[in-house]
Amino acid sequence: MSEQAGADQDQPVLRLEDVRKTYPGGNKVLRGISMTIMPHETVALLGPSGSGKSTLMKCINLLETVNDGRIWLGGTDITDPRINQDACRARIGVVFQQFNLFPHMNVLKNVTLGAIKVHGMPKDQARERALELLDRIGMRKKAGAYPDQLSGGQQQRVAIVRALMTDPELLLLDEITSALDPMLVGEVLAMVSELTAGGTTILMATHEMSFAHHAANRVVLLLDGVIAENGTPEEVMDESENPRTREFFSHFRGL
Repeated sequence: MSEQAGADQDQPVLRLEDVRKTYPGGNKVLRGISMTIMPHETVALLGPSGSGKSTLMKCINLLETVNDGRIWLGGTDITDPRINQDACRARIGVVFQQFNLFPHMNVLKNVTLGAIKVHGMPKDQARERALELLDRIGMRKKAGAYPDQLSGGQQQRVAIVRALMTDPELLLLDEITSALDPMLVGEVLAMVSELTAGGTTILMATHEMSFAHHAANRVVLLLDGVIAENGTPEEVMDESENPRTREFFSHFRGL
């Protein structure tokens, strides 16, 4: 855990205040999102396609600009136009559904490139950190392998390791199992469970309902760009009396 992240365990890692996003043509995707994520929480962001999950993740990572509202990362208002966006992004680890590994680089170079080039980490330190993380997930022997020599699940785990290289305050996981063969999903989710147990602060958008139920501390359900539910997995997925919530989860069995 970074010193900055651990400085104040009572301060939210992430705080959203009435965040709104409208795309050209008047498509209101986010209609006033307010929520907080505390240190060491794993929050599952659920909702049907088009509910605003990916847009919200992009706003948090400053890939999209909000039209109204504020987003705080620790004590920094990252929606302030005067802030250094690159410095803010350096504090957030992001993994998307596509692995985005460089095919001409081996695993070790893929994992260390950003830490060295973007964050200025010394090469020896980056290599040591990368091998430590790869060893933790049983992939140290694959450090010299190239992406096309790895399974999809292995590639996605490498992408997660890359995001962890700089010890981010917040890890964003955006549908990281969507592009995987169902047989490979389990190994990626097992790694996320390990990170959760280790205290990493995570916001994950996912369609893996059973995993969200068992791994998340809290579930946030988005419907039509607003938060319909925000509570424990049991409160939201099992006990909610909201008809729309019950309808959404009725499509999933065996949670």
